[in-house]
Amino acid sequence: MTYSIAMAGKGGTGKTTICGLFLDHLIKMGKGPILAVDADPNSNLNEVLGVDKCITLGDIREEIAKAEVAEKSPIPVSMSKHEYIDFRFNAALIEEDHYDMLVMGRTQGKGCYCYVNDLLREQLRKYNTNYQYLVVDNEAGLEHISRGILPPVDLILLVSDCSRRGIQAAGRIAQMIGELDFKAKQVYLIVNRAPGGELNPGIQAEVEAQKLSLIGVLPQDEKVYEYDAAGKPLVELSLDTPVRQGLAEIIKKLGL
Repeated sequence: MTYSIAMAGKGGTGKTTICGLFLDHLIKMGKGPILAVDADPNSNLNEVLGVDKCITLGDIREEIAKAEVAEKSPIPVSMSKHEYIDFRFNAALIEEDHYDMLVMGRTQGKGCYCYVNDLLREQLRKYNTNYQYLVVDNEAGLEHISRGILPPVDLILLVSDCSRRGIQAAGRIAQMIGELDFKAKQVYLIVNRAPGGELNPGIQAEVEAQKLSLIGVLPQDEKVYEYDAAGKPLVELSLDTPVRQGLAEIIKKLGL
């Protein structure tokens, strides 16, 4: 069975960085094959991983949704919609040595997307069975999971920066997860960019007030800033950097 992990958090918390390094650590542990899905509309997981982004599933969804009303449909006369989405889905899959990647891309526009979403859901479930892990970089709203396009998740990791407002935002996401009954087996909080890798009493108190289960604290790491400023893939960071070591401890606690 594929074990599915979703990461969520408000923008600017370093969620995508953590997602990419988390995925890379699993690969270095020999946990592949892994399917990475960038489900954040502001998709840049590929930059963390150092791969080029190609066609997105959002692009495919728009092509098919508009095919019936367009003067000239992009779907060949000899192909059904189902066959076309299968063909395009294969083109959207970024294949690397130990993982594959899909980019969800833009959210849906106006009109009915039920049929197209059903096709995407079918494709994702078919591909998902080929992998040991599914790792998803989500936006705060977890839209693709709540719509049922992405498979249900086993583990949700909420990422916050080291601020009271960030912890409160994570608390709101956790509340939404409960209200929407995602049926995730585990929901944990990761606090990122903590000075010295420690939480001060005020932030610790806010974590407790929000009833969040803290799985780990990652330190502010200057190497992350240096690599990002230079446009270098963050997966090239040395394993002895503070953020890498902190993430390794979290993965060990999770028993992955």
